[in-house]
Amino acid sequence: MTRSAFLRARRPEHKQQRREAILAAARELARTSGVRNVSLGAVAEAVGLAKSNIVRYFGTREEIYLELLADEWRQWAEAVAERLRTTSGTTNAVTALVETIVERPLFCDLLSHASTSLEHNVSVPAARAFKHAVHARIAEMGAAMAGATDLTEREGGELAAACSGLAGMLYPAANPPPALAQVYAEDPELAAACPVLLPTLVRALSALAAGLPTLREE
Repeated sequence: MTRSAFLRARRPEHKQQRREAILAAARELARTSGVRNVSLGAVAEAVGLAKSNIVRYFGTREEIYLELLADEWRQWAEAVAERLRTTSGTTNAVTALVETIVERPLFCDLLSHASTSLEHNVSVPAARAFKHAVHARIAEMGAAMAGATDLTEREGGELAAACSGLAGMLYPAANPPPALAQVYAEDPELAAACPVLLPTLVRALSALAAGLPTLREE
């Protein structure tokens, strides 16, 4: 489709193409520049539209990235379920959770901005759709975890939710900006405090997985 045809698109399938193009442009910009550094104007320029056209499909920049985050949740849940079909035991299940989230840096980056920015400046329908999507993914992952471990579905869901929360918190620290990277390179004592994402997550989630069954009601 040419740019002029793209701009004139009015049929439902053309509107869907435009929506997907906006999401694809925003995803690529976030991968190359980081979620924090992408503006609505940059997305509009990348997809060849005016900002006024972008907001017809997504009210704000945050709504674009909230939808991308929901899709990342879906992909992660599917990857975990696939891993758990061929493995069992809590140790292996924790490893599956962590390895599949660490190999998704865009997901981790989006998670790091979810509660501080992406859930702000959005419409009620967008917020509701996002929360329903995440709730469904956590339920799915809880069931998958319960099928592969001695955890209950609730405990499996709590473990998956904790994994996402910790990944979002630790990802920026594990990927420091240039000034901090230089500090760590020059000062090994300080560098020791910079977390390595995968082993740090495995250790924290292993402790949580061991402790959850002890809190069950008799």
